[in-house]
Amino acid sequence: MLRIAIAQCNPTIGDFTGNLALHLDGLQRAAGAGADLVVFPELSLCGYYPGDLLEEARFLAQAEESLQSVIDATRSLPGLTAVIGAPRRNPGPGKPLFNALLAVREGSIVAEYHKQLLPVYGVFDDGRHFEAGPETACVLPIKGLRVGFLICEDGWNDDLRSYRVNPFEKLAQADAQLVVSINASPSDVGKRSQRHALFQAACLRRQMALLYVNQVGGQDQLVYDGGSFAMSPLQGLAFEAARLAEDFQVIAFESGRFLRSDGVGEPVREDQTLATPEFQRRQILLGLRDYARRCGFGKVVVGSSGGIDSALTIALAVEALGAQNVVAVTMPSMFSSTGSVDDSETLCQALGVTLFRHPISDLVREFEDGFAKAFGAPLRGLPLENLQARVRGAILMEYSNGYDALLLTTGNKSEISVGYCTLYGDTNGGLGLIGDLYKTEVYALARHLNAQAGREIIPAAIIDKAPSAELAPDQRDTDSLPPYEVLDEILKWHIEGSRLPADEARAASRAVEQLSGTETGAALVERICRMVARNEYKRRQSPPVIRVRARAFGSGRQIPIAVRY
Repeated sequence: MLRIAIAQCNPTIGDFTGNLALHLDGLQRAAGAGADLVVFPELSLCGYYPGDLLEEARFLAQAEESLQSVIDATRSLPGLTAVIGAPRRNPGPGKPLFNALLAVREGSIVAEYHKQLLPVYGVFDDGRHFEAGPETACVLPIKGLRVGFLICEDGWNDDLRSYRVNPFEKLAQADAQLVVSINASPSDVGKRSQRHALFQAACLRRQMALLYVNQVGGQDQLVYDGGSFAMSPLQGLAFEAARLAEDFQVIAFESGRFLRSDGVGEPVREDQTLATPEFQRRQILLGLRDYARRCGFGKVVVGSSGGIDSALTIALAVEALGAQNVVAVTMPSMFSSTGSVDDSETLCQALGVTLFRHPISDLVREFEDGFAKAFGAPLRGLPLENLQARVRGAILMEYSNGYDALLLTTGNKSEISVGYCTLYGDTNGGLGLIGDLYKTEVYALARHLNAQAGREIIPAAIIDKAPSAELAPDQRDTDSLPPYEVLDEILKWHIEGSRLPADEARAASRAVEQLSGTETGAALVERICRMVARNEYKRRQSPPVIRVRARAFGSGRQIPIAVRY
């Protein structure tokens, strides 16, 4: 019987001291639990994905020093094999590095495997720095079992849809009895079920058992969800570690089956299926906590307009960081309704958040006067609307600089898509929490928070009011945009398309097909697509947003700005 420790940890890119401590702790815990094998995620020593830090000599030297420290630590842990991820230098032709898996035992590297499939699509760019490993299987005997190794993308091609090489098949040909895959697989809606379906099919096809160990934690836009799992042809999904949280578990493997660590019965496997709003909530919370922690921010500040977007952002920030670490600022103008200010006060009182009031009417008037004197024409229309947003953005950045608070931008995906936002105004900030949620999802998540709390975390008055930027008299979002229920389906179809979960893809396609059946509807679809294209320059200059869907703006969607298409 093989006892396996799953070290589902949260490494930080470049924090070699902290990452080494995670590994040394994992080694001790595994040895204390009587494990024969402990498995860490992909590039666990340096964090995934380091980007061009991999080109810095000191970064690579520290990675090598950390690896040596882990190797040295295993000298005093007889019988324990540690599987870790680290960059390794390539002495031959090609890119200078390999993305490597190393099996370490009693002070020696007993097996080394180099990632063969290097993704360069979506949010991935492995091929920028790494050379593909040789097209061979890596199998290591451990306690009489033939254990084979893969790294993340290597396991995603058993149907040969994306690459000509199939590392999974190579392991089957090498008679591996258990496949151990180390991963840094980012999370999005539907990703968990996609992983399970793909690897269950591969395990059945090859008649091999699989242990999949994944990283957890937020890194810039991406969130890694953990959810490490074990599968076998006899059991299907036999075990799953915690989702969106660090976890350390010990299970056993014998005769093609995964067992509890004592070898008696199967591992406990709770149903961790999450409804979409709850998944979005937990993903955003983890993303914000890690972003703030890694960037050294203890507090955040949010502009509170009295609308649904800022209200949801404030509520999520409070849950992630605590009310004492969240500050809101309301900045009424001559067009702000009394209700919007009152709603901001009600929201912040309910959440225990300090709300500052900073009116902007006098500041805007000074800009108007200065504009007229300098240019000989009055400031009116869109420039005046945008000025108000930019004055608010400047005030929020003043607070951010003065009090060392991370400014959270409050734009949602619907508005970011069509440019219904002001560059250097409401796009100011260091991180967007809801920038990958469509407006209809913003409302759904707000209602979910209230239902979960059993009270109005976000006042019904905010949820029920007609959305408005309040930058002009009696302004409504529907003055410039179709209803969000219509807009969001067009955007899903246009931006994400086949990357949508199947039910969403069908709904979006039906909606666009129905619209395209009329001259007015077809013109609307065309106008929205033009708006998305025309506003790429705004998105390029906006802060990162926490990714929750398969195709988020940022590294997941790369479109030129200066393009005629």
